[in-house]
Amino acid sequence: MQTKSIEQIAAIEQVQELLSQQGYICDRALATVVFLSLKLGRPLFLEGEAGTGKTEIAKALAAALGRRLIRLQCYEGLDAASAVYEWNFAAQMIAIRTAEAAGSADRKALQAELFSDDYLVERPLLQAMRPDEHGAPVLLIDELDRTDEPFEAFLLEALSDFQVTIPELGTIQAPEPPIVVLTSNRTREVHDALKRRCLYHWVDYPDFQRELDILHARAPQASEQLSREIVAFVQSLRTEDLFKKPGVAETIDWANCLLALDAIALSPAVIADTLGAILKYQDDIARLHGSEAKRILDQARAGLDTA
Repeated sequence: MQTKSIEQIAAIEQVQELLSQQGYICDRALATVVFLSLKLGRPLFLEGEAGTGKTEIAKALAAALGRRLIRLQCYEGLDAASAVYEWNFAAQMIAIRTAEAAGSADRKALQAELFSDDYLVERPLLQAMRPDEHGAPVLLIDELDRTDEPFEAFLLEALSDFQVTIPELGTIQAPEPPIVVLTSNRTREVHDALKRRCLYHWVDYPDFQRELDILHARAPQASEQLSREIVAFVQSLRTEDLFKKPGVAETIDWANCLLALDAIALSPAVIADTLGAILKYQDDIARLHGSEAKRILDQARAGLDTA
């Protein structure tokens, strides 16, 4: 499958087609903001519920453009040093011991050697600033809402000039800005200052037809009848009062589980056996045991009959 350069992408429909070739089915609104992000060189900020495909779009974009994907997985307590670089202290200590054993007295030369690229461990943000023969990489900053405000402030500065500073080496600036995709599950609000640097899009649950198209792309072995029943059931399930509604990722996982069980249609029994593929909290699973699963299945099938 041939990849395309950003310069070759001249229309929103091309973005949809390129992502579709990677198994990512998106609507025109999302394709438009991706197109503008590529053309204007602006970071793309994607917010939405977990499992709606925010992370996957960065992966599909990297594959479609033939670019390297660099992922910074955010977590509570993540700081600038962990995201940019660290020194290989073990290797530095060995070099010091070796120099001492050899009787080396040139301390300045040793210090320069110890704080050189040979002992530098590059983390995602620094990796994204490095030149790449295939073009600027796709930098995925995933689940930004898990970090704290000091890291946001640092990130704001880094993404403004696409450069980072290492005290021992100086400032390193990207020769070509990376394609930046930030995601958030909105467990907390991200500061407006960072959002203003980006093009924003809320990634919602897909409608029936788009989720069906996604399932066809990601689980093509599933029959048309089973695929329609799966999507209809999950869409009905999302209208229930659940602690965590299933995302598209769970729809795909469930389809693969049903295929592994050689299921040809949904039934209350097979739903009960595989609830752990679509629901991740025991209270939600307990709610669907017994007649509740049958009720939702009947509701889903009634919707299919009237469609």
